[in-house]
Amino acid sequence: MEYYIGAWKKYADFTGRARRKEFWMFFLFNLIVSVGMNLVDMALGSMLVGTLYSLAVFLPSLAIGARRLHDTGRSGWWQLIALIPIIGIIVLIVFYCQDSQDENDYGENPKAFA
Repeated sequence: MEYYIGAWKKYADFTGRARRKEFWMFFLFNLIVSVGMNLVDMALGSMLVGTLYSLAVFLPSLAIGARRLHDTGRSGWWQLIALIPIIGIIVLIVFYCQDSQDENDYGENPKAFA
């Protein structure tokens, strides 16, 4: 849960690096909260709660994705590859799963501090 809250604290911080664990834990908690919000929407018969949550989490998702790509030595702009149907998302998932590089243009390896 601390990774999910940490991503919200860095709401629009596109600088620095994010470890794999930080990214995937945010992804997991975001998925759980999204499913919960959609269940609330289904119970209310509306789409308001899920839509508002999706809009609120959009920027932190982009920011943590960019920091994760920075950790692999890539620019955050690589997230745009997801616009290519099917192949783009697969490539992006592979990038997200790769291990951290040592020191690169985006800072020191966060594993060194853990």
